[in-house]
Amino acid sequence: MQIKRYCFFSFLLLGLFLQAQDSDITNSLYDTYDKYREEVLDKRRIKHHEIQPLISEYKENPKFKVKVVGRSIEGRSLSLISIGSGPTDVFLWSQMHGDEPTATQAIFDILNFFDSADFTTEKEAMLTNLTVHFLPMLNPDGAERYQRRNLLGIDINRDALRLQSPEGKTLKRVRDSLDADFGFNLHDQSTYYNAERTEKPATISYLAPAYNYEKEINAGRGDAMKVIVFMNNIIQKYAPGQVGRYNDDFEPRAFGDNIQKWGTRTILIESGGYANDTEKQEIRKLNYVSILSAIYTIANKNYEDIALGDYEIIPENDRKLFDLKIENATYGLLGNEYTIDVGIHRLEVDKEGNNDFWYSSRIIDQGDLSTYYGYETFDASGYTINPGKASPLILSGPAELNQPDVLKMLKSGFTYARSKNIPSDWDSFVLPIHVTSETYEIPELQLEVGINATFLLEKDGVIEYAVINGFLIDLKSGKGDFKNAMIYR
Repeated sequence: MQIKRYCFFSFLLLGLFLQAQDSDITNSLYDTYDKYREEVLDKRRIKHHEIQPLISEYKENPKFKVKVVGRSIEGRSLSLISIGSGPTDVFLWSQMHGDEPTATQAIFDILNFFDSADFTTEKEAMLTNLTVHFLPMLNPDGAERYQRRNLLGIDINRDALRLQSPEGKTLKRVRDSLDADFGFNLHDQSTYYNAERTEKPATISYLAPAYNYEKEINAGRGDAMKVIVFMNNIIQKYAPGQVGRYNDDFEPRAFGDNIQKWGTRTILIESGGYANDTEKQEIRKLNYVSILSAIYTIANKNYEDIALGDYEIIPENDRKLFDLKIENATYGLLGNEYTIDVGIHRLEVDKEGNNDFWYSSRIIDQGDLSTYYGYETFDASGYTINPGKASPLILSGPAELNQPDVLKMLKSGFTYARSKNIPSDWDSFVLPIHVTSETYEIPELQLEVGINATFLLEKDGVIEYAVINGFLIDLKSGKGDFKNAMIYR
C-alpha cells in the first residue's frame, strides 16, 4: 500500500512539474514575442510572392527541409517546411481560404523561433520528440485576390472527397505521406462571432472535428480535445472569456473531418475578432504562443493527463456581435415614435490590387437587439434618429474640407458635402462626411436592413452625435474611432 501511495504521489508531482514547465514556456513566449515576429509580414493581405524570399532563406538553412509539394491552379508553388527529427509528426497548414491569413503570419513567427538560439532546452524536447511540418499558404491564388475560394471558385475545405482542386490534392497527399500524428487546421473566422451568451468576441475558436455522423470520440479525437483544452487555458490568460467552440456536426466533404477520420488527431483553430485589432496582430501573437505551447505539450505528452470533460466547458461559438450597436433610440415613422436598436457592420471593400481596403457600412439588423452585443455600444435613450442633409455649399474639390469645418457641418445637420470635382482615383473620404457629385440625389432616410448606416442623433433639439458610414462621432468633443466616409458620384 505504501509503495502504491508513493507511486501515486510521484506521478502527481511529475504532472504538476510538467504543468509548471508548460506555464513557464507560455509566459516566456508571450513576453519575448517581438523578438521572433516576422516584420516583413506586417498586415493581413499577404501575397504568395511576399513569402517566397522567406521560404528561400529556410531552404538554404540546414536546420530545415523545404520542398515544393504541389502547385495551385495558376501555378504558384505550395511549399512544405519541416524541422525536427522525432518520431511524432505534427502537420500545420494555413490559408486554405485565401482571405484567412492570420495563422500564416504566425507560422513564420514560429519558424523564426525555431531558427533562434534561444529556448534551447524546450526546443530540444520538441525537435527530438517531434518532426514539425508547415504548409503556410495552401490557396495562394485566393490570397492574391483576397478571396475565400480558389481560382476554380470552389471552397477547398469542401473538396476532401472529390479532390478536384490541385490544392486539395496536395493537402491529401502530404497528409498521407506524413501519416501525421497531429494536424493543425488553421483558419480565420468572422469577427462577429462571440463566446456564447457574452459580449466578448470569440478571438480564438477551436474544434476537434467529428469523424462520423454519430460524433463519436475515439482515442485520437479525444487527444485533440485535450490539446484544445490546454490551448484554451493559455488563451484565457491573455484574452479571458474570448474563446469559443465550434459546433461539431459532421461534414463529410470537409478536410478537417476527414483528416480526423484518416487517423490524424485534428485541431481546428479559427482566428476571430479582438477589439481595436483590425489587422489581427494581437491575435497573430496569441496563435504563436498557443500553437508553440501546444507543440511543446505534445512533445512532452502532458496533454494526456488533461480531463476530457473540460472540452465541453468551452462556450460554443455564437454570432451576435456588431461593430456598432445603437440601443434604445427613438425613431419616428408616419407620425408615430418607436424605440429601436440598430446593429451595424463595417464591411471591408478591397482596393485595386487587393492590398488594402476601405469600409462600406450596412445596417444588419434593427428592432429589439437586446440579446446582441457590440464592439462599441451606445445607449441612445432620449436621442432621436434624424436624417442628414446635403450642404448647400458646392466645393470645388473635397480637399477644401478640414476636420473643424466638417464638425460644424454635422452639428448643422449636414452629412453630405457636394463637390464639383472628385478625383477619379478616390474611392472613399478620410473625414466624417460623405462627398457627392453636384447631381447626386440624396436618399431619404428610412431605416431598413441593408442601407448605409448614416444618421444623426438629436437630444432636446441639439444634434450631439453623428453616425457616418457606421462610425459614431461625438460632436461635442469630435472624438470617434473614424476610418472613412463614402464617395457618391
